[in-house]
Amino acid sequence: MKISIVAGARPNFIKIAPLVHAIERFRQGGSDLSSRLIYTGSAHDASLGEQLFEDLRISRPDTCLGVTCTNQNERAAAIMTAFERELAEYPTDIVLVVDDLTPTMACAIVAKKMEVKVAHLIAGTRSFDMTKPKEVNSMIADGLSDYLFTAGYGANSNLNRSGASLSNTFMVGNILMDAIRENWDRMLQPDIFRDTRLDETGYILFTANRPMLVGNKTLLNEIVSAICNAIRPMRLVAPLHDFARNAISSHTLHTCPNLVVTTPMRCLEFWYLEKNAKGIITDSGNVAEEATFIGTPCITMNNYVEHKETVTIGSNELAGENPALIAELAGRIVNGKWKACGIPERWDGRTATRIIQTLINM
Repeated sequence: MKISIVAGARPNFIKIAPLVHAIERFRQGGSDLSSRLIYTGSAHDASLGEQLFEDLRISRPDTCLGVTCTNQNERAAAIMTAFERELAEYPTDIVLVVDDLTPTMACAIVAKKMEVKVAHLIAGTRSFDMTKPKEVNSMIADGLSDYLFTAGYGANSNLNRSGASLSNTFMVGNILMDAIRENWDRMLQPDIFRDTRLDETGYILFTANRPMLVGNKTLLNEIVSAICNAIRPMRLVAPLHDFARNAISSHTLHTCPNLVVTTPMRCLEFWYLEKNAKGIITDSGNVAEEATFIGTPCITMNNYVEHKETVTIGSNELAGENPALIAELAGRIVNGKWKACGIPERWDGRTATRIIQTLINM
């Protein structure tokens, strides 16, 4: 069985790596399996440094389609054209797409038109808000897929609501947990601990990436200031990309001496920060999911979460973009008054094995 795995952005590789490892284990056990890793972007993408592949212990993509358009419709069209050539040159039995990106949708369409089976990893993550491009991508990818691999009962319910057949829906768990489990003993302490004399467990981790939040500089600075005041003298460690780092004003930096702004971390370092933090404040669903597995209290700066299990069972709480509420919840973390939490069913680090076993058995 040949499996073509498509990545459309850097975070996809973190979810793909456990699948690559699982395929190799099954192959060594005698299964007739092979995989081909395809990246829809450029081979020179700066976000795909060698450290990413070293941390994840996978090879660089077998091919890069080289699509760099920023307009989503142009991007989808370019990916479809390039991916059609890819499948014509390298026939496959299954195309596996990840998440809810434009490349996810585009490659699912091409595969289906070329009569190749489609598997959608992390299916059913629906908001039912058709004004969001990701919802359109998810709806199309889910609708075209022969195998719908979900992270939990909430996603199963979403698929059922959309009319998906139970016969091709498989609750396999959250594959992000596989990546953390595989690398638990390989996590690296970042240099920031030495450079800033950061206390091993005396900090709150902060991330912000959503354009709607980072683009509102006034609100972002209000949130950061409110958090810093609420957790003082504990430090707020913020590994931020350039666009977010530049949004933090000099006034905030001056009035928040416990704020430590740094550059983004490599995977093994960031997981270390998550593992050892007193708490996490983020706008990332992936980070909230990782926090649930690790057991670190987490505040999500959003009114929506892709996997409700992080809130109903895990360590996550939604706070919207309300500075006062975020600060209040941060205070609870610092004072050790966080809710009891657990790990959702099948978030056990064995998702990739379930996926490959399912594909072999079908």
